[in-house]
Amino acid sequence: MAERTEISFAGRLASSAIAACVAEISTLPLDTAKVRLQLQKKASSGDAMSTSRYRGMLGTVITILSEEGLVALWKGLVPGLHRQCIFGGLRIGLYEPVKAFYVGDSFVGDIPLFKKILAGLTTGALGITIANPTDLVKVRLQVEGKLPPGVPRRYLGALDAYVKIIKQEGLGALWTGVGPNIVRNAIVNAAELASYDQIKQMILRIPGFSDDIFTHLLAGLAAGFFAVCVGSPVDVVYFSILLVFRLIDVVFTVKYGMIVKSRMMGDPSYKNTLDCFIKTLKNEVIYKSFLCFLLSNVLSTGPLAFYKGFIPNFARLGSWNVIMFLTLEQVITTWW
Repeated sequence: MAERTEISFAGRLASSAIAACVAEISTLPLDTAKVRLQLQKKASSGDAMSTSRYRGMLGTVITILSEEGLVALWKGLVPGLHRQCIFGGLRIGLYEPVKAFYVGDSFVGDIPLFKKILAGLTTGALGITIANPTDLVKVRLQVEGKLPPGVPRRYLGALDAYVKIIKQEGLGALWTGVGPNIVRNAIVNAAELASYDQIKQMILRIPGFSDDIFTHLLAGLAAGFFAVCVGSPVDVVYFSILLVFRLIDVVFTVKYGMIVKSRMMGDPSYKNTLDCFIKTLKNEVIYKSFLCFLLSNVLSTGPLAFYKGFIPNFARLGSWNVIMFLTLEQVITTWW
């Protein structure tokens, strides 16, 4: 990361938000393609007769472009920029201050890698906790882009989505999935920022290298690579959790309502209906379904099951990191 002790706190946040927004605008088509592919995979898993409309990251981009037009590739741009202004500004802008806090004012020398990782985990968790509503709205608008022509849209835009979600589902609905989101984004953020910081530091020790665009490019590519290496297994677990909770929603209504009733009538160890419900889900649905899902993937394809789609993920996240870090360094150098 660029070292500029004279940068104000507000300037650091602004620089980070600008860099994150530039990267978001540049790579949103790849993110839109990723969401469409994930939705297609989820739909095909429940329908053996379904045909694949999208094939690969590039093929998906071309299909969207030909069928829906150029604008469809940037569906969800407004909430995406909202997200990056808040999440990107906080997670990146707070990294240096938090890192300095962890080492202390009297520290002299190279900051240990684990302190950099800790700073990345902290700012990632804090940033997504505040920015989770923007993440939710962005994904919902991207999902709406998949609806066939003639099907009415729920939301007219980002602002309309925020208003309708609050009115129809309550304010708390904007933080749906915040727990898994915190875990995922904290880990990926630490992988990105700590690896960029560490690798840039190592490159600058090599004779002939200086703090220039080429160094930033190399460090940014490395940061994207490490983010995908660390984030891919996290994503597998994250989406496994989402699938399990969708399974619970169906299974409970069909089966577990009767189980809870019968257990409540015949077992005094349950305090009340809610206690019985939670213990039943914990013991029989979440644990078994989640472990079975992960074990079936790992046993069938080995540890590489955690790295399915590595290349398209790297194309998206690698390019995002390169653009973001290059922009960040240039903004800091030029404006501050």
